This record gives sequence, structure tokens and C-alpha cells, in this order.
Amino acid sequence: MTKNTENQTVVQGRTLVVTGATGRTGRRVAEAARAAGWRVRAASRARGFDWDAPATWAATLRGADAAYLAHPADVGAPAATEAMGALAREAVSLGVRRLVLLSARGEREALATEEAVRASGAVVTVVRAAWFAQNFSEGPLAEELRMSGGLVFPGGGVPEPFVDVRDVAEVAVAVLADEGEDGDGGRYGGAVVEVSGPRLLTFGEAVAEVARAAGRELTYREVPAREYGERLAGFGVPEAEAAFLVGIFETLLDGRNARLSDGLRRVLGREPRDFAAFAAEAAGAGAWKA
Repeated sequence: MTKNTENQTVVQGRTLVVTGATGRTGRRVAEAARAAGWRVRAASRARGFDWDAPATWAATLRGADAAYLAHPADVGAPAATEAMGALAREAVSLGVRRLVLLSARGEREALATEEAVRASGAVVTVVRAAWFAQNFSEGPLAEELRMSGGLVFPGGGVPEPFVDVRDVAEVAVAVLADEGEDGDGGRYGGAVVEVSGPRLLTFGEAVAEVARAAGRELTYREVPAREYGERLAGFGVPEAEAAFLVGIFETLLDGRNARLSDGLRRVLGREPRDFAAFAAEAAGAGAWKA
């Protein structure tokens, strides 16, 4: 992350709570926040924070200035809506007025969670992200590519502007540096910032780029969302969760996100990281070694 002296002066000595601080986005937010001058307070089970145990929240939130909210379940899941709304209310009651919520671009189910967080009375910025590039290098999809040499997924031929998680993290941290007058969040208080990568790729094209970077043959096979739901059930995903994800895939991958967003450029003043650069870096780190 490029350091900005002015922003570092603004946030110096301030505390940011980062939920999911060991997860895909949270650990990058924590890194970017420290580089920008924040004191980072990790909200994770290892530090005593548990999304399923509201009694653990106050100890993490008390005395903080801001918080980054990312739920381990899909942001549009009913459990995420309830928990994030409750956490936001608790944060405000403890004096935390500035929140950044990680949401999903084009996911209508996520709107309820966004509204629940806004209803807390906090100054909220919603960051709606495209599909993460790092989904191919971390987590279940990466494991499938690494172990089986292929990916089975209901992405079809619809293009997606895959976004690097580091870009998402830097946007989340940057919007918090704009305090505005009277702590109203300046340009981003109450705003929605949509972030994407710089170009469109189908899932098949993305896997092909991963294969070139990894130097091994990798395949992609499209399946209907409902067939993929059956695969999830076979992997041990609870029936209700699998059914919810099928609904998400049937809508989120229907072409509504086959477009670029300029939020990252507006906030950071630069172009997003390209998928090819991500793939080369991840391959160099051994992400897809057989």
C-alpha cells in the first residue's frame, strides 16, 4: 500500500477493529490499516471474539474508533444480517461511530444486511466487491484446482471483473481516513463504493490464466447451480446453506456483474491490480502446486 502522510496523520493513534482478522479480507485490511497508521484490534476467536456469542463483542469494541465488518457467512445470509446489525448497534452504544461493511456487488440478498448496519446510527461506508481473485488461490476452489487439476463451478460463460482482495482492503482503509466535518465520514460517510478488477474474464478464462501462471494443465467445467448444490451437500455443507448458495449462484452469475466499477479508481487514484499479475504472484508462492 502506498503510504499517505496526510492520512497517516489523521489516523495516528486511532484504533480499528477488524473482524475476520485472520480471514481472506480481514488479514489484508489489518495489514493495510497498520501501514496507514492505525492501531489494529483483531476480532477473531483466537482473541476471544465470537460472532455466535454476543457477550464477547463488547470487550473487542470498547474504546475503538472504527470497525471493519465482514461476516464468515455470505453477507446476504439471514444469520449475517442479524449478527451484523446487532454488532453495529453494540458498536454505536460503545462509542464506535465509523463502520465499513464488506458487501457483495449485485447480490440483492445483501441489501438487508446493509440496511441493518445503517440502521445502527453509525456513519457507514459500504464496500461492494466483485468476485475475489483470491478465491482461486485460497479456500475450497483453490483446493479443488490444486488437488484435482480442475474446477467444477456454475460460473458459465458469464464474465466477471475479478478483484484483488488487497485492493478491497486498501479501499476499506482509505475511506476511513476521510473523517469529514464533525465526524460525518466526509466523501464516503453513508456512501456505497463498488470495486472491481480492470477487465472482464469468464471463469473458464480465469482458470486458463491460472494454468498458464502455474505451468500445469487445469480444466474448467460448468455445471448448473442446482447440480453444484448437490455437490456442496456431498461435501458436507448443511442442506439449508447449500440451498441458499444455489439461489445466490442462480442470480449473481446471471450477467448482472459483467461490468466494471470505478470505485477503486475514485478512492485510491490508481488502476486496480490485474488478474494476470495476481495469478503470477500466487503461482510463484506455490498456490497451485500439485
